[in-house]
Amino acid sequence: MAYPKPLERLIRAFERFPGVGRRTAERLAFHVLRDRESTELADAIGEAIRGTTRCSVCCNVSEGDPCAICSDPERESDRLLVVEGPRDVEAVERSGAWHGRYHVLMGALNPADGTQERHLAVGELVRRVRSGGVREVLLATDPDAEGEATALFVLESLDHAGAKVRVSRLARGLPAGSALEYLHRGVLEDAIEGRVTLRDGETG
Repeated sequence: MAYPKPLERLIRAFERFPGVGRRTAERLAFHVLRDRESTELADAIGEAIRGTTRCSVCCNVSEGDPCAICSDPERESDRLLVVEGPRDVEAVERSGAWHGRYHVLMGALNPADGTQERHLAVGELVRRVRSGGVREVLLATDPDAEGEATALFVLESLDHAGAKVRVSRLARGLPAGSALEYLHRGVLEDAIEGRVTLRDGETG
């Protein structure tokens, strides 16, 4: 017997979440039907969608455009920390180790889950750098295979565009295969302070 159409639609919606298969989607859907607070969940999802936007400068998720960090005159606008997602921005901000600004790629190269070059905000980064005023780009993608491939793609894109900017990478003291958002504050501070230059802006 097939599920009612509204329930099937809900299941398929859950299946679109990363790492959620059919059975997990079904369990989530039935939990929503049993939960008396499910309307609160629906309202929260709607509010999150309606109340957030993408910053036109750094591509991060924010309530306003530009976001609070891009609007902050105290931040060093000539240094950009390039990260995979908004959670990485939060992790670095908690560490207090970075006083520049950010650029959020909204993902990492991963053919397995369908994330390709065209899905990343690399073109926006190139345009931002070429517009002037940026002297350093610090690549802070995760120290795993996808993060390394993404960092290389960003570097090649900047080179291809002829961007004369210093490009650095977080220090190799980061645990291999780890995710930036889970790293301890001290580890992030050391990685930022010990960053490695991949290319000098004068010789790019």
